[in-house]
Amino acid sequence: MDTPKRRRGRAVIIVLVATTLALVVLVPVVNRMFTGELSVVGIDDRAQFLSVDAAQVKDLRKALTVTGHAPSATSLSVNDQSAPVGADGRFSVELSPVPVKVRVSARDSAGNEATREIPVEARHPGMRAVHMTALAWSSAQLREPVLQMGREGRIDAVQLDIKDESGEIGYDSGVALGRQIGATRQHYDVQAAVRQLHDAGLRVVGRVVAFRDPILARWSWNSGTRQRVVQTRDGRPWSGSYGQFAFTNYGDEDVVRYNIDLAVEAAQFGFDDILYDYVRRPEGRLDQMRTPGFTGAPEKAIVDFLARSRDEVHKRGAFVGASVFGIAADRPGPVAQDIPSMSHAVDYISPMVYPSHWGPGEYGVAQPEAQPYDITAKSVGAFVAQARAGGAQVFPWLQAFSLRRTYGAAEVKAQIEASRQSGAPSFLLWNANCRYEPGSLDAR
Repeated sequence: MDTPKRRRGRAVIIVLVATTLALVVLVPVVNRMFTGELSVVGIDDRAQFLSVDAAQVKDLRKALTVTGHAPSATSLSVNDQSAPVGADGRFSVELSPVPVKVRVSARDSAGNEATREIPVEARHPGMRAVHMTALAWSSAQLREPVLQMGREGRIDAVQLDIKDESGEIGYDSGVALGRQIGATRQHYDVQAAVRQLHDAGLRVVGRVVAFRDPILARWSWNSGTRQRVVQTRDGRPWSGSYGQFAFTNYGDEDVVRYNIDLAVEAAQFGFDDILYDYVRRPEGRLDQMRTPGFTGAPEKAIVDFLARSRDEVHKRGAFVGASVFGIAADRPGPVAQDIPSMSHAVDYISPMVYPSHWGPGEYGVAQPEAQPYDITAKSVGAFVAQARAGGAQVFPWLQAFSLRRTYGAAEVKAQIEASRQSGAPSFLLWNANCRYEPGSLDAR
């Protein structure tokens, strides 16, 4: 018989069951609310709120100051380093070397914990640079005009080759593999060069030609370490249009380590940037190529290499950039340069958008070489849009040489202005002969 007393008893049981179920459902909901950048363990009225200010750095050789607010914290750590919290709940900690990420953990007197993890945004200060080979730097006739442009404020950086297209290292490097294969040269004294450029108030950008490396490829082939070389399907060295021993295997650990070791060494010598070139696969059909020991996507191998390199180079105080083909913004496949993905792995992207290298009609420009402003504006704009994915800046390579048409001050200035208008005020000028017309660049 359903009496009022029994109904009250069943009501109590129902309330208890409902409460229990609500708690079971609530816990995962609360956990989902704090999954990600902020996580809180132990939910009660005393759980503290932890906020960390955005971490941005423009000089990787200086300590990073991490600040934030944890008003009820009794203990706090930043990257496992204990940090005091002021009476107002504010905290400030210096980290050196600058890390890739900052992890802040706080605990209150009740044992509640909060953790916040944020990426460190390394924001390059920008540059106006010219290209110099190792041999060019050894020539006073070529070096002095560049230094004079620096004195006049026309440039604020010099790109100096570390390892070039031939596989030569321009100075007497201490990297073991480079010495073993006979790649080192003494074209310039690396410490003296860096010191001279810094004394002139100029940044030093070290160019490392990564996977086009005939010296390493030939030595590896002849010494029996052929897995370091990109090959044809029938086991011959891949040549393409670059010669028999041209491209090393971007998926091989020895090759990857060699290039990173050179970058790290240069950063330790004081280079402000490492700018990789030929950070790609060779042109040609993938189904006709072999990369021994590597079966993944070339695009992923390139991104992984850059990300790994950036982490190691940042610790030594230098920024990392990647030079890319001009076509990579809309045709990444032929060279495995996926710009949105690469933008997560480097500080800046440097597309080679030389007007002379575009065919008629590219980006709707009838005659690109005759229209340097138009083709530069459209091509650079495409890279700026794609690089936003990972926050990388765009510092394009601009044409300071003549091919089918004479390129003088007017043409160079048109490219610089077009790049600026498209969201990329920084740039590097390329001339293989390393001769530049001062009038192409305004003094500042």
